[in-house]
Amino acid sequence: MDLKEYLNKIGFTGQYDKADLDNLFTIHKLHVMNIPFENLSIHSGEKNTLDLQIIYDKIVKSNRGGWCCENNHLFSWVLKEMGYKFTTLGSKVFTLDSHLINLVEIDGKQYIADVSFGVSGQIWHPLELISGKDQPQPPGVFRLINNGMQWVLEKTSRKKLIQDKAFDNSSLIDKRLTKTLYSFTLTPRDVDHFQKMSDCLQISADSLFMLKSICSLQTATGFRALIGWTYSEVTFKEDSDLVDMKEIPDCEIEALLKDKFNVVLVNKFTPKNNNANYCI
Repeated sequence: MDLKEYLNKIGFTGQYDKADLDNLFTIHKLHVMNIPFENLSIHSGEKNTLDLQIIYDKIVKSNRGGWCCENNHLFSWVLKEMGYKFTTLGSKVFTLDSHLINLVEIDGKQYIADVSFGVSGQIWHPLELISGKDQPQPPGVFRLINNGMQWVLEKTSRKKLIQDKAFDNSSLIDKRLTKTLYSFTLTPRDVDHFQKMSDCLQISADSLFMLKSICSLQTATGFRALIGWTYSEVTFKEDSDLVDMKEIPDCEIEALLKDKFNVVLVNKFTPKNNNANYCI
């Protein structure tokens, strides 16, 4: 594995041997702008793994993205190679301790780095680990709250303006203005901690990732998402998010993945969008 190859993949042109806050913010944003959050392997007859070499080859060499245990595990390796002091943590989404994130310490301050939550909940820059502080970013206002037992990540969004009224009542539209994304403690985790849950999420009939095929990528003005056959382009505005949604026929899915997400699949992909609690 080659750090320079990864940095070239995301378009980083700075000094890679400077483990400072500016570089952390830069590589974090470049990652989410260039590497999708996606679970397409599950719907292409493949298996997601925690093997770092396989993840590196998939994401850096093969025009793919990944879910959190791939993207954030790879990001852990990047942090290590660049000389950052970091700790891997586990966070709970829908009560499951399944979401791998990283805690980075710089000049006595701590930051949550998470390059793989996807869609409207994706942070563009690391969040300072300080309770109750509003931390505005283009997707909305994020805040970390410590209740004594755990930390909780909340986000306050803008209202959504749906361009095609046929999608006004789509189950994929989250109309809540404030929501909890996940919770976590500061207990260090190694990657093996996520193995059982990673396996379960790829075989359980009620797993979100089995019920829906998901691919999302942040853009300079918002984000794109393909969930099942529904393609969305969301544009962030000052007081609202413009949402343009349309259905994509099977014959156009492969071209759309390449054009909008730079994702190239080797095996046959079968989109899915069964009932599950997942919104943009």
